[in-house]
Amino acid sequence: MTAAAALQVTGLARAFGGLKAIDNVTFTVPDGSLTAVIGPNGAGKTTVFNLVTNLFRPDAGEILFYGTSLIGRSPEEIASLGLIRTFQTARVFPGMTVLENALAGAHLKVHSGLFQQMLWLPSARREERLLTAEADQLLDLVGLSGFRNAAGTDLPMGGQKLLEVVRALMAHPRLLLLDEPAAGLNDTETEDLAELLSAVRAAGITVIVVEHNMSLVMSISDQVVVLDAGAIAASGSPAEIQKDARVIAAYVGHGTVAV
Repeated sequence: MTAAAALQVTGLARAFGGLKAIDNVTFTVPDGSLTAVIGPNGAGKTTVFNLVTNLFRPDAGEILFYGTSLIGRSPEEIASLGLIRTFQTARVFPGMTVLENALAGAHLKVHSGLFQQMLWLPSARREERLLTAEADQLLDLVGLSGFRNAAGTDLPMGGQKLLEVVRALMAHPRLLLLDEPAAGLNDTETEDLAELLSAVRAAGITVIVVEHNMSLVMSISDQVVVLDAGAIAASGSPAEIQKDARVIAAYVGHGTVAV
């Protein structure tokens, strides 16, 4: 692994009931890049995320996060290292406002202790002001600032998906894994998401996104990894992937990958 790699996955494999869901998957994610993982339904994209974050333990292979092995580490420990993920289905905390949902993502980064927070000491107040300002800025970037005091569960599904991305960013990740963040978004929300992801990459945060929206993938990605039937079918730049015969066969059987 080179010093410039944020994530190195080597020989990753996992079977469920004798069926190989992931078979010898190997790829590298450069530091500061935005990598898209694409493939037909059932290709194993989310399973790779689950293996990287140890929701499932791999049967074989190695996963290195900035040189540190993630094998055997709990999801909580992996998150504390700076690897944060979202899920296909938005997970908004009920009984909390949009702003409170966003702030919940910062719990790993809060420095004020229980004593300072209980007594509402100046250090705790100052930290909350800074975190609130950061959350407001992110909510504004994705068009949710007008809903900051509304219940998070009152947002439409597209808004909840964007809120989950904001909450993940509040954890200040080194590497952000986004599982189908554009699912359920309308065109305007997708444009907001693209703007947010471009800003995230510009800030130096490494991103891996599983996504079916090919227009989004091809417009924001530095590299694309294609999975088919649990194995790597192709990898390369967006321009290379659009012309790759294996990718075309996996998606449509002929022509070019639609963008």
